[in-house]
Amino acid sequence: MPRMLIADDNRKMTEILAEYARREGYTVDLVYDGQAALNHFKADPADVVLLDVMMPFIDGFTVCREIRRISQVPILMITARNEDRDRIMGLDIGADDYIVKPFSPAEVMARVRAIMRRLDFSNEESDKSGDYNLGSLHINMEKAEVLVDGEEISLTHRERELLWLLASNPERVFSRDELIDRLWGYDYEGDLRTVDSHIKRLRAKLEDLDNKDWSIATVRGQGYKFRVL
Repeated sequence: MPRMLIADDNRKMTEILAEYARREGYTVDLVYDGQAALNHFKADPADVVLLDVMMPFIDGFTVCREIRRISQVPILMITARNEDRDRIMGLDIGADDYIVKPFSPAEVMARVRAIMRRLDFSNEESDKSGDYNLGSLHINMEKAEVLVDGEEISLTHRERELLWLLASNPERVFSRDELIDRLWGYDYEGDLRTVDSHIKRLRAKLEDLDNKDWSIATVRGQGYKFRVL
């Protein structure tokens, strides 16, 4: 049975979310501050994590960043503030989705299902394609592994999914709308800048490597492509 970790200091809300999650077939662990969330995840990793941004002791952004050091588990951030900079920051540090209070628990579970479907889709595609190799780049989606010149690169599953989609379609231009539909889902209600944020973070992780035979290129006015040099 999949396990969900819910971290929020609003106990009434966490109980409601937990009830909805249990109906979806999850075993649910509840914690009420950031330090407890981090300690619990390290001791007993979950399959998906819901993190409130504003929590006692350690905020959700810090918890997300620390979890990303050790795991690529899907993370959904929850916040009471509907500000672009918070959303962008959450996505930049590795969150997979972002939802603003007030919300319906059913919507949260729909977002979780969408994230897990995309993860399943990624695994299904990897089964079809096997390992992917192009020059210095090696991607194995089933093993959640990306190597450049034999050096393993730590990517979130969304970054890895984005790189795989671009690299497995070399020279094809993907618009931001298409990348949103393919990776986030057609029902995603976030900003197109989410794509730019993920591309920027992906490039930052790859720019210092000696990958002279390929690059992620911006096609002005159109989108992005994987360019073979």
